[in-house]
Amino acid sequence: MAPERELKVKVPSLDPGIIRAVMINEVVPSDSLQDFYGSDDSAYQRSAVTLFQQAGVSVKTSTELLSLGIYLTNAVKFPKTGYTVDTARIEQSLPLLEEELALFPNLRVIMLMGDVAKKSFNMIAKKATGKNCIPSGATYRL
Repeated sequence: MAPERELKVKVPSLDPGIIRAVMINEVVPSDSLQDFYGSDDSAYQRSAVTLFQQAGVSVKTSTELLSLGIYLTNAVKFPKTGYTVDTARIEQSLPLLEEELALFPNLRVIMLMGDVAKKSFNMIAKKATGKNCIPSGATYRL
């Protein structure tokens, strides 16, 4: 594991009350400028915006998604150092992810983009309810 450092969640300026959906990606990029709100042409932003455009949403930036009530974040707040994400890193990031989700009183939808996001969300749910909310295995039929 990499040396410990203080983690801060970079939340753009917004009205938390307008957020109705959160899309949780797996892991922050190694270059913070490439994250969803890192720069005007970040890799993560381009990827997310493209997904929404393909779904018929006419947006060009993550900020425009915010204005539509869609917030983008990452489950793990440390960049990957290998092919997989260590469970310890997921556990370290959970308090920050919980803090982010708690910001949004009108949240209705959480989109989990990948196994790490799913595992993170299940860990939060299990802590609160004693059981996973997302079943193991393929989830494309849910």
